[in-house]
Amino acid sequence: MVEEGGEATSAQPQKGYLLSINLKEGRNLVIRDRSGTSDPYVKFKMEGKTFYKSKVMYKNLNPVWNESFSLPLRCLEQKLYIKVYDRDLTMDDFMGSASVLLSELELDRFVLVDLSLESDPNSLEDDMGVIVLDVCLALRDGESKKNLRWPPRRKRGSMRKKSNIVQSSPGLAETLRKSQLWSGVVSITLVEGQDMLDDGTGEVFIRFRLGDQKYKSKNVCRRAKPQWREKFDFNQFQDGTVMLEIEAWAKEGRKWEEIIGTCDLDLSMEPVNETRPHTRVLRDRNNPGESRGKVVFLVSLAPCTGVSIGDLCDPPLEEPAERTQILERYCLKNSLKNLKDVGFLQVKVIKATDLLAADLIGKSDPFCMLELGNDRLQTHTIYKNLNPEWNTVFTFPIKDIHDVLEVTIFDEDGDKPPDFLGKVAISLLSVQNNQQISYMLKNKDLGGPTKGNVVLEMEVIFNPVRASIRTFKPKEMKFMEDNPKFSKKILARNVYRVRKITRAVLHTIQYIKSCFQWESSQRSLIAFLIFVLTVWHWELYMLPLFLLLLFAWNYFQIAAGKVSHTHDLDNMDWCEDDDEDEKESEKRGLMEKIHMVQDIVITVQNLLEEIACFGERIKNTFNWSVPFLSGLACLVLTVATIIVYFIPLRYIVLLWGINKFTKKLRKPYAIDNNEILDFLRRVPSDIQKVQYAELKPSASQSPLRKKRGAM
Repeated sequence: MVEEGGEATSAQPQKGYLLSINLKEGRNLVIRDRSGTSDPYVKFKMEGKTFYKSKVMYKNLNPVWNESFSLPLRCLEQKLYIKVYDRDLTMDDFMGSASVLLSELELDRFVLVDLSLESDPNSLEDDMGVIVLDVCLALRDGESKKNLRWPPRRKRGSMRKKSNIVQSSPGLAETLRKSQLWSGVVSITLVEGQDMLDDGTGEVFIRFRLGDQKYKSKNVCRRAKPQWREKFDFNQFQDGTVMLEIEAWAKEGRKWEEIIGTCDLDLSMEPVNETRPHTRVLRDRNNPGESRGKVVFLVSLAPCTGVSIGDLCDPPLEEPAERTQILERYCLKNSLKNLKDVGFLQVKVIKATDLLAADLIGKSDPFCMLELGNDRLQTHTIYKNLNPEWNTVFTFPIKDIHDVLEVTIFDEDGDKPPDFLGKVAISLLSVQNNQQISYMLKNKDLGGPTKGNVVLEMEVIFNPVRASIRTFKPKEMKFMEDNPKFSKKILARNVYRVRKITRAVLHTIQYIKSCFQWESSQRSLIAFLIFVLTVWHWELYMLPLFLLLLFAWNYFQIAAGKVSHTHDLDNMDWCEDDDEDEKESEKRGLMEKIHMVQDIVITVQNLLEEIACFGERIKNTFNWSVPFLSGLACLVLTVATIIVYFIPLRYIVLLWGINKFTKKLRKPYAIDNNEILDFLRRVPSDIQKVQYAELKPSASQSPLRKKRGAM
């Protein structure tokens, strides 16, 4: 029986097929953007899973892709689904779908297919356009024709690489790799507005867009000549759009926004490594001939190196020649060359273990997203696996050594937004070079643990001089951050933090008062002698000297183990149930009742946040929470001590005043900043220290949480 069965199996082996597709073009696609066009891309799906995604064709209703790919098959009794979407930053808009029954295709024959896109059942649009494909189905057992070739076209990937993604092998898809890498950086400085309508009410802000990248400026009072003085960077992709879109918006309160005018700039006409000022007229959308003011900004294009995606078998820093070149680039003798290029980061994303099961079958389709500032790269997806192995190497150029690498694992969920599985945040200054570390994953707000671990190996190479200079420059802001929402738990947490800082200040004041009141004769006598000698022999250099002594005192206290800079984090209460607050508010109609005072409450909440962060950052600077920053502060204070010692104060003040009065004349587009505040923004607050701290498997609940749980 066994032999008979074996003979039957060998007589009728299961056939394998290869489905080859050439996505040619789209015709008369539907409009999904307010500008009267769309940014279409195509997804190919089978059995509910996306196995290929085309590149995005920006502002084109008749796109031409010419992308080829292949997929191995076992069964032909299934449909190939083609879905078209309009790319957007938040939620992609549906543009139509079509399907092909594979059993109806003829073997070894090219078929040119014009697929009419069908709309959503609830849509009122009848004609969604057409997608044109070349399709060929062939056997994989060697019986297919050998001379089948596609017409000449642009290749986007190979059968082997795309098959690797479906089969969850370590190979990277070339299309995924190319779509993420940027070749240049566009630096934009928003200066001011001119001749804008001044009605005395509301605020105005500017939105910039380059492809999928969007930046929103701060809100300023609406007047004829609003001032912004903000600088930010966009990445420029090789196949991406070159049209920079600018929109001016008016805002009043939290609900009302109205567009003032729009303009654009063709970046392909901009010179490389040269800063150019631009004054663009804002045009009314409904009446392009009407001017709504002007916007003044600077644009600079620069090539970018250092970003790459590769396999684990070939990391850049393990190539002797390339490693030598990178070390030479960031050595001390080249410190004053290319000050913006601070360093180089290599991240090996090896694997994840014991992830959450996001699908009904008890599995997940995980992929890993890496974010460094506004730069973002991601791995391929490994399907139906809770212990994926990506074995992928990423490299990033470092703009600021105080940036934090955020590694987030998502579950791919078809056309829906991906499901969150876990996250970890790692400060670049805390990276242990060439150490393979398993990090426990945290929840979305990085406040507590979630299921799973991710294994990473990192290496950071940077120039300390460039990093120090960059520390005193304005910190890069995140693009298009979400509007803040009121949360009573965040408000309570911020009140607790401010109360703790206030209590420390009051304790210090009380200690000084106790010296005046001679509560302890010995302490009061010593304080009196120090005060007399200090006032009698006072010189200005003593001020930074005393601060240096405070740094040294805290350093030796920490080195001796008497004080820990983490003891302040033990009683930190994390708010992990903000969704419950929102549900409760919806049930009671609370948002309607407090709508009139919500702006005030959020302002108070953010003010408390700023006060708490400011106090904690000063404290964390002196207690060596970040040795690099504390060491840098000591260096600056040492230089200040020497300068003030040898140079009379009147000359220093005179030079400072001349610099302040002539700065506007020398640099009319200079961005105002405070070096001390810019430095402090790099120092982590207690909240950030919790977020960036590595979780310990044996970590227990804090005493405050236990006490509240008992209550």
